[in-house]
Amino acid sequence: MPAAPPRPWSSYALALALLALAAASFASLPLQWAAFFSAEALRSSSEFLAGFAPPELAPPFLGKTAWAAAETLSMSALGTLLAVGAGLLLALPAAGRFGAAPRAAVRALLNVLRSIPELVWASILLIAAGLGPFAGTLALAFHTSGVLGRLFADALENAAPLPEQSLRNNGATALAAFFYATLPQALPQMLSYTLYRWENNIRAAAILGVVGAGGLGQMLKYHLSLFQMQKAATVILAMLLLVALVDALSFAMRRALTR
Repeated sequence: MPAAPPRPWSSYALALALLALAAASFASLPLQWAAFFSAEALRSSSEFLAGFAPPELAPPFLGKTAWAAAETLSMSALGTLLAVGAGLLLALPAAGRFGAAPRAAVRALLNVLRSIPELVWASILLIAAGLGPFAGTLALAFHTSGVLGRLFADALENAAPLPEQSLRNNGATALAAFFYATLPQALPQMLSYTLYRWENNIRAAAILGVVGAGGLGQMLKYHLSLFQMQKAATVILAMLLLVALVDALSFAMRRALTR
């Protein structure tokens, strides 16, 4: 059997740099493992967690929690849908289809959009839109537009150029060649990215409520601030069920798309 080609020195240098970074991280952070596993820490944690049992199961409160869960689900779905539209529009110039200068400018914009966390976007938009799910939805849309725009652009750039070139050489317009040759190649990957970001936005939408953006997060902050632990436990369980539901739905949709 032929010998495997030698690895370039850059691969070993990168591995050593990552190991050095991990070692430096452990050395620089004040990780108090002894205090974390001490008897006092375990006792305090157990007393705190015991306050969450049993969850509040009164029908009026369950109805209120279900409505907040629906609000969180709506925020994530609408925010993701808006981000898909914006991401598609931004992905075309970001993939270099209009030249090098627009590519660099749009990719810089995408970097800004996704570098600002959802909580910061929500805090900014709450000033303009007020408290409630509207600001949370826009915050998810802004951040996710930056993420999906970059992922969609990379998927378009990685598509094989030969099918589109063949259609162009045979008289097809640029738009028709793109829709019939390049987009079908990238579409399954783009759909997978969209579903994955929707899963992430469910979790993010629940967190955004902490700053007043509505949904389960706002309920959780309210009950925790009043030390109503049993009601907070019900809200946390609703978050877990909602995430599990969306994960299962996303998995089923991905399996259907890959068949």
